[in-house]
Amino acid sequence: MPMRTDCKNYESRSYDDGETVRKCNLDLAPEAPWRCPNPCRGYEPRLADVNWVHTDMVSPKTPDEPEDMEGAAEVLDDAEDIVNAVGPEVLAEFEPKARRKWWPFGKRTS
Repeated sequence: MPMRTDCKNYESRSYDDGETVRKCNLDLAPEAPWRCPNPCRGYEPRLADVNWVHTDMVSPKTPDEPEDMEGAAEVLDDAEDIVNAVGPEVLAEFEPKARRKWWPFGKRTS
């Protein structure tokens, strides 16, 4: 089944460089942007477009589906596992160093 663009969990976003991302926010469509699972346990019709900004720009056409999709979901799952494994290390590099104590003169001795 093609991607259900009327699902509230479907997201399409275009960036300044022309790149367009089409995905399922619940990560239930391993073959996105080409297919949703049929039946999909996360499908819910979109009822309203709250806080959305609509423009007259049309997002580019979804690329043609590759001829051989067998194994694509497994490769993407493996890649996601690798990224998730190193995520905490990368975040730790950007966390601020331990805060300096507010008293700059050292400990008082009696």
